[in-house]
Amino acid sequence: MRKDRLYLFTFVAITLLFVIISTFAIRYFVDAAANKVIDTQLDVSKREVKQVALLIGNQLSHGIPKDSILIGVQASIENSDLESGFVTIFDWSGKVVCHPNITQLGKQLSHQESIINSISDEVSSDELYQLLERSEAEIQNGPLQRKDNSEIVNLYPVPNSDWIVAGHTNTSLLAAQIGDLRKKFLNILLVMGFIFILSSVIMVRIIGSRYEKMLEMKNERLSDEVINLTKLNSAVSEYQQRVIDQREDTQEEDAQGEDTNTKKRILTYIRHELVPIAIQEISYIYTENTITYVICQDGKKSTANSSLDELFSQLDQTIFFRANRQFIISISSIDKIMRYGNNQLKILINPESETDIIISKNRAAEFKQWLNL
Repeated sequence: MRKDRLYLFTFVAITLLFVIISTFAIRYFVDAAANKVIDTQLDVSKREVKQVALLIGNQLSHGIPKDSILIGVQASIENSDLESGFVTIFDWSGKVVCHPNITQLGKQLSHQESIINSISDEVSSDELYQLLERSEAEIQNGPLQRKDNSEIVNLYPVPNSDWIVAGHTNTSLLAAQIGDLRKKFLNILLVMGFIFILSSVIMVRIIGSRYEKMLEMKNERLSDEVINLTKLNSAVSEYQQRVIDQREDTQEEDAQGEDTNTKKRILTYIRHELVPIAIQEISYIYTENTITYVICQDGKKSTANSSLDELFSQLDQTIFFRANRQFIISISSIDKIMRYGNNQLKILINPESETDIIISKNRAAEFKQWLNL
């Protein structure tokens, strides 16, 4: 159940992150693409207006009547207002003399139909894009019909005449194209988002499953180590009991006057006083700064002149174990055995030692064998 909630939260988090990023990304990409389309439209309109104006001026310079020129231009541009860009011609008074929609011929040009005020003005893509965004909101659903929503974006005077060629942009159609472009971007983003989110969740699940397996294996190893340590501590208790029984048997044999080769005590020093200590009273022996210390079970501390090697050779090795170069420990002083580092053992003794007693990986097996495991 906890895993399912984790995957759910991961899915929700990735989805929210993608929505936040895509909100800004789609705006950026649509604006960039729309500006590119508008720039292209403005360049085409500018070239078309100039070519038409120069062509008409050339015809006028060759003596072709104006009426014939207007009839030819009208025939060539008729119904072109359904495209994204088209041209019209009007005179200096603002009267339309050529228009793709013949119903507009003879009408007076309104200043509201143009976003430029003079021939020298140029329309930027940003200005036209802002206008298109307003026009896009006015587009109605249904089949495309003739619309009078256009803006003059270029003007070019016809040489040797009082005519002006105007380049129009069909704002309704161009706004619809940008709207379609936005929808395409949105659809692509949704598909990519679905694939991205789904693949991310799958990857999280795969990685999570592998990590869970690693944790399970680690927990199994820890469980095995705990079981082994439990067995080891149980073995220590059993061994301590056997040592106690062995001591009692030894004491009975001593009481009966039998000979024994086991060392009964060692000589130590407390300051300048010579103190014999019975073997069974020793908790552990350690060396520090070349000095050998003997710690009794009651916590009393004394020193010995012998090295650890010499003392260990004189002790009963069924009762004492050489833990490392610094410590000799008695079975009766072991309080607990703990796992330490990489397959090492840490021995807790009583009375407590100021220095950790660590049995290395190589001596751990010997220690277990010493405990008869």
